[in-house]
Amino acid sequence: MNTMLKSLVAIATIATSVVSSDNPEWDDLRVTWGPNFDTSFNQQPRTIGEAKDQGFELVGASTCNGSGVYNGFAYAKNDNFYITLLYDINGYIAGIQLGIPEQVATDFGQPTEKLKPPFNLVHDRYVTSAYFVDPSKICSEGRTKQSFDVEGTGTNLWLQNGTTPDDVVLIPKNQSDLVGTKWTEGRCFVTMGMHYWHNAVPDLDCETFFPALLLYNEGKLNTFGWVLLTEMMDDSFERTGINYVAAFMKSVPKCIRKMKTKVSTMHIYLTSTPYLNEC
Repeated sequence: MNTMLKSLVAIATIATSVVSSDNPEWDDLRVTWGPNFDTSFNQQPRTIGEAKDQGFELVGASTCNGSGVYNGFAYAKNDNFYITLLYDINGYIAGIQLGIPEQVATDFGQPTEKLKPPFNLVHDRYVTSAYFVDPSKICSEGRTKQSFDVEGTGTNLWLQNGTTPDDVVLIPKNQSDLVGTKWTEGRCFVTMGMHYWHNAVPDLDCETFFPALLLYNEGKLNTFGWVLLTEMMDDSFERTGINYVAAFMKSVPKCIRKMKTKVSTMHIYLTSTPYLNEC
């Protein structure tokens, strides 16, 4: 472990000594890994009120059902659709989207035609959605302050895999439950976790590479992220050269090894202590 990471872990050890055991398991929402904790791991608002106070604006339908393509009220800041937050009917965090403007999709070739869905066209951008609470309840019941205080960011992770929020995949919270699935174990990276990639087999067709990754620490899901096989020129993303992808994958698919561009990821943390992620 390098000096910077050792320092972060030391700070985290002190910090956790004052954290109450009553805190929710998923007690935060932060995005984008970086070597400097002060400028990375950016905290996101978990209520509509906080979002508005921080300059986020409604960027989707004025109704909760997202025009039938997703569930929740979609908010983004400064038209940065790469980080689009979803809130339930009562204004509590319900999920997150990766949004890619149509022109960017054309210029960078992502998403590919074979990834539509999980990417769906909404207005002038393609979106893929992840939910932290049961998608079927986001627009019908939502959460109360009491349930939010107890549950925190959410209860589980659902990834939308179709054209409507009815078509979702529930992700195992326990790492052991991934055995026998198409989630392929990658490598451990401190401050991220143990990576899992979907069907990252040697003969993978890169045009079908699922745009999400999972990360587990101490056997529990507490981080996930987006992955695009192109170099996205926005600081919301982490960009990794092809020669370094093996630091995160045990077996790099042939089509990725042949790429002439970097791989873009966005790590999404569900806890307030990402520097404790040691796998």
